[in-house]
Amino acid sequence: MKCLSTIVSLCAALFAGGCAIAPGPSPDLGAARAAAPAPADDRLFRALGGHAGIEALSESFVRELAADEITRAFFARTDITRFHRLIQEQLCAESGGGCTYTGESMRVAHAGLGIERRDMNAVVEALMRAMDEQELPIATQNAVLALHAPKRRDVLGE
Repeated sequence: MKCLSTIVSLCAALFAGGCAIAPGPSPDLGAARAAAPAPADDRLFRALGGHAGIEALSESFVRELAADEITRAFFARTDITRFHRLIQEQLCAESGGGCTYTGESMRVAHAGLGIERRDMNAVVEALMRAMDEQELPIATQNAVLALHAPKRRDVLGE
């Protein structure tokens, strides 16, 4: 994919929370939706397909993380339902969908995990595969990646 090295170096902050990579029920985002203020700009939220699109993207992303030999180990002892919910909350909140993210800060969530650049790259590549699977336009994919790029330092503990 064009610009892969640039995009890969930008982010991978979606490690938040945890998952014991196994299929599970879709989390209910009702409380997160109700608690959030009205978004100022929901263009990215709409480009992602709203709540249903974010749910589908997060499911694809979790499957990609589970299939990747680098990322799988980071999620061996985590709660898939919680992780899936937090991914959806984070994408919904940051894309203008009016949700509230209830997870820890990226620095807290990733502290002590020993995440290195190669691990972040693997997560970003998994996210990119998931976005391709969902047939999101490149501009939408770039906007999602740009949301997470500022979190790089926190994820790496820099």
